[in-house]
Amino acid sequence: MSKSLKVKKCRLGHHIHRKDFFGFNKVMAAAVTVFVVLAGSVAAMLNPVTVYADVTGDELLEINKKITVESNQILNWPQGPIVGAESAILIDADTGVILYEKNVHAKQYPASTTKILTCLIASEMCENDEVVTFSRSAVFDTPRDSNNIAIDAGESLTIEECLQAILIRSANECAFAVAEHITGSDWQSFADIMNNRAAELGCVDSHFVNPNGLPDDDHYTSAYDLAQIGRAFFANQELCDITMTPRLHIYPSANQPDEIIENSTVLILPGKTYGYEYLVGAKTGYTDAARSCLVSCAEKDGMRLICVVMRDEAPNQYLDTINLFDYGFSNFYTANISETETKYNISTTGSFYSGVDVLGNSTPILALNTEDCIVVPRTVDFSDLTSEITYNTSNPNEAAIITYSYHGVYLGTAAVEFAIQSDGGYTFDELPDSMTATEVKEELPEEEKVVFVNVTKIAIIVGASLGGLAFVLLVIKGVISYRRRHPNWRAEWKRDRRRRKSGKKFLTMHQEARQRKSVFKQEGRRRSRGRRSLNRRLKMDDTRHGMYISDPRKRGKK
Repeated sequence: MSKSLKVKKCRLGHHIHRKDFFGFNKVMAAAVTVFVVLAGSVAAMLNPVTVYADVTGDELLEINKKITVESNQILNWPQGPIVGAESAILIDADTGVILYEKNVHAKQYPASTTKILTCLIASEMCENDEVVTFSRSAVFDTPRDSNNIAIDAGESLTIEECLQAILIRSANECAFAVAEHITGSDWQSFADIMNNRAAELGCVDSHFVNPNGLPDDDHYTSAYDLAQIGRAFFANQELCDITMTPRLHIYPSANQPDEIIENSTVLILPGKTYGYEYLVGAKTGYTDAARSCLVSCAEKDGMRLICVVMRDEAPNQYLDTINLFDYGFSNFYTANISETETKYNISTTGSFYSGVDVLGNSTPILALNTEDCIVVPRTVDFSDLTSEITYNTSNPNEAAIITYSYHGVYLGTAAVEFAIQSDGGYTFDELPDSMTATEVKEELPEEEKVVFVNVTKIAIIVGASLGGLAFVLLVIKGVISYRRRHPNWRAEWKRDRRRRKSGKKFLTMHQEARQRKSVFKQEGRRRSRGRRSLNRRLKMDDTRHGMYISDPRKRGKK
């Protein structure tokens, strides 16, 4: 009886003999194992976000707490708290100065914090009374177990109601519907708008594929990028007010028959479990992969801070955020440069000398902007800061920009403006009436650093610009003059071009004119020579016949 070999199909699509000839099955099993391991390694390399498997929340917190806090490594910088978030950042909202940073450029899943970018774009591109109609895809692409307000396909809400549903109740179908409303097609196309706007805001680690943060391997960002988006989001007072609303209430309408009432789940709002009195706005996010995320803003004593914590464990996202806000308000302050700066002086090299007032009682030409502020750690004296002045500014009212830093950490900038544009503040070379230059020199320490504003360089740049303008005007004047002298220049040019293309040796019209003029001159000279020769011959004939008398007094006596 012939032996029949039965086969079965494995998951990889290969046919393997059930009988093991020469250990074939073992070899294939080993090959499959190696393939699976390599595939897993490649997938891990391609996956931009680190995900820990089979790790409890407490274990994850301990792992995260061991991650280095980069800002704590700066010499004499205020030591920040150890937080349980894998990534965390605290920045000044006005200047963008980073006060606390921990793993800020690590790529993380943002979950529903994605919606601050969606709502920011909607507020910029839409009016509040625009009507958004929910498509079937907007409703049915939303997982049943995700946040929603149970809107049916075909129903409509205004943009304002959608923003409230997104920011208060984190409604995913509303984010889909707003995206479709903006693109005019499907919500997938909205990702390009999100990525472009994120790049404009200074994001460097992000890639968005949906408007609500539902899980996707290609949808990620970083704590740094969310902070940059947050600067624009929390600058919009209407969006801040919506996030601070504890309850969503949408009334029935002709386009939506239900009364919708939902409570906010953000527990850091004032009056809730972890309420923070200085809070300006907040947006939470959570998925199994992203864990707990929180983007928030708080303001105290005129200083506004933005905090982002990502991949934290509840309720530590609230506790870490509060600790970071308290750290920022306690250890940093804003310094108005026009009121604080004393070491800058205007001086010149070359053609100007600041010690001589050629025009008499003239006013200073430069002054510091009276509104520019920087963020200074309380552990550092203002005199310890490093400053650098540059002239690369696109603002026509600014002569230079002063950038402040401490051990390479950016602290902010101040503009040096033309004094005629300034309302006051600290001006260069302007002394109080009760002080003389000698007294000021005595008060300043000898090691005081004086940074010079090179007015000569500015004058050279202005002079070069005026010279270039004059050259352009001369060229224009020359062209106009030429066209007046040669009104048919275009016809002449076309005629000359046709002659050159023909390959024949023709003269241009100008050459022909010069040639005719030369011929006329030669003909005139020839005729003149002929007349002089004829006169000489007539004179000789008269003399020969005795008819020519050189003395006019003797003529006619014969």
